[in-house]
Amino acid sequence: MSLAHRPLDSSRHHGRLQVREVDPSADARWDAYVSAHAEGLVYHTSAWLRVLQREYGRPAIGLALEDEGGSLQGVLPLMATKGLPLGLWSTVGGPRLSSLPRTPVAGPIADAREGLAALVQGAVERVPPRARLQLKPPAPRLDGLVEGVIAQPWRVTCVLDLPDAPEQVRFGRRRSNSRVRASINYAVRHGVVVRRADTIADVRAWYRLYLQTMRQHAVPARPWRFFEAMWNELRPAGMMRLLLAERQQELLGGSLLLMFGPTVFYAFSGVASRALYLRPNDLLQWQAISDACTDGYRRYDLGEVADGDEGLMHFKTKWGAEPRPLQRYSYPTPSQSDDDGSARRGLLAGVMERAWRAVPLKATAAAGRVVYRYL
Repeated sequence: MSLAHRPLDSSRHHGRLQVREVDPSADARWDAYVSAHAEGLVYHTSAWLRVLQREYGRPAIGLALEDEGGSLQGVLPLMATKGLPLGLWSTVGGPRLSSLPRTPVAGPIADAREGLAALVQGAVERVPPRARLQLKPPAPRLDGLVEGVIAQPWRVTCVLDLPDAPEQVRFGRRRSNSRVRASINYAVRHGVVVRRADTIADVRAWYRLYLQTMRQHAVPARPWRFFEAMWNELRPAGMMRLLLAERQQELLGGSLLLMFGPTVFYAFSGVASRALYLRPNDLLQWQAISDACTDGYRRYDLGEVADGDEGLMHFKTKWGAEPRPLQRYSYPTPSQSDDDGSARRGLLAGVMERAWRAVPLKATAAAGRVVYRYL
C-alpha cells in the first residue's frame, strides 16, 4: 500500500513536532500564527477558508504543526476537489488536494525548514486515492523536503514594491511613468471618479460587469456565492475592498482587492467594454496603489499572467511591477502521459471562445456555479 493511500490518524509525530488536523475557524491559534508570520497571507486565514467552503460546499483541512507545549510552529491549509467528470484534462482538471483551489498562493508556512517538511509530509499522507497533491508556495522553498514532491514552473505574478507614500510611486522608466500618469489624468478630466463599495447592492452591480468581462475572455466566472461570502467574511475584518469607477453615477468598472499583512492583491476586475476609452481600469489601479501606500502596505501583487498573454503582461508591468516566477509542487510526480488537454484546447479554443461570447450572462453564471464545484 502506498504512503498516500494508507490509513492514518488525524495527528502524526515528527520528532518533537506533531502535525494535527484542526478547524482553523474554531482554533484561535491559527489566525494568530498567520498574523504573526512574515509570510502569512490573506489566503492562509480562516476567513478565506470559510469563503472557499461556501463556494465549494465542502470543508477545508487545516494542518497545524505543534511543538511539545502545544504552540503552533506552522500551518498548511488544504482542500480537496472532485475534478472534472470522465477524467477530463487529468493534470489540471483531475481530483486534487491543494493549497488551495482557485487560489494563487497559499503553501505551508512554518518557523523552520524542519516544520515545512513535516507539513508537506502530512499533506502527502492525506492525498486521496487517484488524486494529486498540489502545493502553491509564494517562493520555491519546498525543494528536496519530501521525496516525490516535485516542483514545476507555473506562471509569473507581477509584484510592485511600494514606497512609503503615494507621491513616491514611479511607474517604471520615465517614459512609461509619463504615459501612465497621462492616462490617469485623462480619466479624471473626463469625469471618472472612484469610490469604495459600501453595500452588497454595489457588489451585485459590479458582478454583472465581472460576468461580462469573464465572458469576453472565455473563462467561466466565479459564482455569486463566492463574492457574497467574501463581502460577509473578509470585508468586516478589513481584508477585502471593492473599488468602483463611475461617471455621472454610471458604473464603468471595479476592482476587488484582498489585503492582509504587508500585501495587497489585485484579485478580480470587471469593466464595461463601452467605457474602456475612458481609462477606468487605469484610474482604479492608481487608486488601489495609492490607498495601499497610504495604509502602510509594502507590496501590491497584480496577480498571475499566463504564458503568451502579452496584453495582460503589458498592463501589469506598466505600473512598475516586476514579474516573479511561481512554482507548483506536485505529488505524485506527473508523468509524461498525463493529459492536460492542451492539444484539444489548442484546436478548439477559437471556436469555443467565439461561441462562449454569445452565451447569455445568466448562462455563464450558471456554468461557473457548476464548474467551480469540481475544479
